[in-house]
Amino acid sequence: MNKLVCVVGMTGSGKTEITDFFKKRNYQYLRFGQITLDEVKRRKLEPTEENERPIREENRRQHGPAAYAILNSLKFDELLKSGSVIGDGLYSWSEYKYLREKYGEQFLVVAVYAAPQTRYARLAHRAERYQNDPNLIYRSATVEQAQARDFAEIENIEKGGPIAMADFTIINEGTVAELNQQLAVIYQKINDINQD
Repeated sequence: MNKLVCVVGMTGSGKTEITDFFKKRNYQYLRFGQITLDEVKRRKLEPTEENERPIREENRRQHGPAAYAILNSLKFDELLKSGSVIGDGLYSWSEYKYLREKYGEQFLVVAVYAAPQTRYARLAHRAERYQNDPNLIYRSATVEQAQARDFAEIENIEKGGPIAMADFTIINEGTVAELNQQLAVIYQKINDINQD
């Protein structure tokens, strides 16, 4: 049975590194928030938190608190026909509940945690690390921008819920090699589930 493995974590925690790990193992990739960034580009705005937040909130007003799960679900359905999928950026409790209801045992969540000071240091220099980024995945942020986003995600979309209910949790305070060691264990557990 093909799996929908979704990654949840605060900004700068390591979600993209995790999805890269799965993509290298032939998981198909879908980024929840690409919908927002595509709209930012369409409106010819700068990809900043200040410009993105109103678009995210508008989508949630129009489609409800599970908006990004709902808006991406047809894409997930199509991708799952041909293999397992890694979903980058599960955000809200409502999205978690929607996907759990729709996909049942097919749906697994990997939460990644890093302390705020670790994440903010990573975010301060992220754009320098990634020069060619047409999808605007690797954007830098100031401490103030990152903290404002943290508060908004926790208070407005209940991001803590999917983190608390994750099937697997990773503490990402070290190197990418250390992260990959943890991911190898999780990847094997997911494969074991597939064989049950």
